[in-house]
Amino acid sequence: MPATGPPPGADERSPTCRRLSPACPPIAPPVKEPPVSQHHPSHDPGLPPVPDPHDAPDPIDPAFTADWTTYDDLPDDQRWSTWWDVEPLSRGPEPRPPWVVTSRGAVDVDLGVLKTGKEADVSLLERVDPHDPGGGVVMAAKRYRSPDHRTFHRSAAYTEGRSMRRSRDVRAVKRGSTYGRQVAAAEWAVAEWAALVRCWRLGLPVPYPVQVDGTEILMEWISVDGQTAPRLAQTRPEPRLLASYFEQVRDVLATLAQAGLVHGDLSAYNVLAAEDRLVVIDLPQVVDLAGNPAAADFLLRDCTNVCTWFRSRGLEGADEHELFADLLSHAF
Repeated sequence: MPATGPPPGADERSPTCRRLSPACPPIAPPVKEPPVSQHHPSHDPGLPPVPDPHDAPDPIDPAFTADWTTYDDLPDDQRWSTWWDVEPLSRGPEPRPPWVVTSRGAVDVDLGVLKTGKEADVSLLERVDPHDPGGGVVMAAKRYRSPDHRTFHRSAAYTEGRSMRRSRDVRAVKRGSTYGRQVAAAEWAVAEWAALVRCWRLGLPVPYPVQVDGTEILMEWISVDGQTAPRLAQTRPEPRLLASYFEQVRDVLATLAQAGLVHGDLSAYNVLAAEDRLVVIDLPQVVDLAGNPAAADFLLRDCTNVCTWFRSRGLEGADEHELFADLLSHAF
């Protein structure tokens, strides 16, 4: 019986390949290809679905969208809000009252002069966004005049102990140049702004300071029934309210003294009577009780002014020397 097996020279690992040389690489068996699918790729569970061009696109991420509102041009007698034009430290202290308007589209409308003072004029200014007319607010805008147009000539005594940041400004003010006069006007605005902010933080009854921009301070408008609150000097309170008013003034002076401050020009003309509440205004001349050599004299004069007025209205016991001694005990 003939022997069976691979023919001579054949590779035992492949029935179809004859070994030509020991260096001939082994031949792998043929790989069987899978059958080609005849259905749509989107039907294959192993592949992601093919999007339908008729489907709605995915929503856009809100982080890549923007919204804006158009505004009309302003007439010459109006201006855009200057809230975002000033530095952060030139805006009112936080937390801010809800009535403060901070919209970038707000418009400032000057409503006319409210009063004229010794060193500045006060006007009413409305700030409102045209797209939110119900959210507007009326404020008091105090604008300081240059030294050439003031009737207040005692400024040197109040500025004793104050310092300017830049030596250039000091030289300009001493020379009385045009720039120096502008610096001097702005210094009074900055001084009152700093006093308002400090007094507000102390919890004193002062108008809320909204912002300062150069020689202009915007602050809370103190009103009663839509009209500017009267000065204390214009009122004739009944005895119980008069006594309450005196205690409020005493508390203001005591809090200032404890903080090392003196109003410097306090009288019944620099206090507003908002019904049963008093609000102190006109603070540019606030002096440091320890840093100004005349601070004690200013404090005694403040006591004399207010006690003289209260006695004239019939309040017994309003004694300036007693009040002065009490305030010094709070200060030292």
